[in-house]
Amino acid sequence: MPQTMIKVSNLHKAYQSLEVLKGVDLTINNGEILSIVGSSGAGKTTLLQILGTLESPSKGTVYFGDIDIFKLKEKELAKFRNTEIGFIFQFHQLLPEFNAVENAILPALIKGVSKEEAIQQAEALFRILHIEHRKDHFPNELSGGEQQRVAIARALINNPKYVFADEPSGNLDSQNAKELHQLFFDLREKFGTAFIIVTHNQELADMADRKLTMKDGIIAE
Repeated sequence: MPQTMIKVSNLHKAYQSLEVLKGVDLTINNGEILSIVGSSGAGKTTLLQILGTLESPSKGTVYFGDIDIFKLKEKELAKFRNTEIGFIFQFHQLLPEFNAVENAILPALIKGVSKEEAIQQAEALFRILHIEHRKDHFPNELSGGEQQRVAIARALINNPKYVFADEPSGNLDSQNAKELHQLFFDLREKFGTAFIIVTHNQELADMADRKLTMKDGIIAE
């Protein structure tokens, strides 16, 4: 029986009079790769941001294990987000003034890991991601695929249980997208990380352990 890691009950989110989520119920299991698809405006990104604790719901609960996540104080929530959650975005959000390794270690430094240890962790991830030869390059010197791999290293640096990815292959050509998709499965095998992926890429969506379709603010199937 798979262990439930995240349990979402009756989740609503409204921005003034605009109701984006209209009662989402969802469980996500230990180490699961879950894809979420649906047309623009269906509520996919809003759901992902709430699951990633970047937004709070208007109503409903999100449990990580036995933690009612939005009952945590702001400082506790920030600590949980830093240690337990990784993020991968369509636009890699690398800081241009830092090189690849410096970008990747930022969450570890926030956690309180020494710079030397953080660099060692990043270099180990860069080897797994096949970008060790690019570690001293700045974002504007990296290809889109390399930037995305740096962003993945940054997401994984604190060995989170959950990685939330929003259109992770949206800016990649088909070859890099294919490699990225396979990488998620390789990383799950290696680290046991659960990946929750919002995507328009049907190939990636169909590779997942489970695919959910959102429609008009609820999960349709």
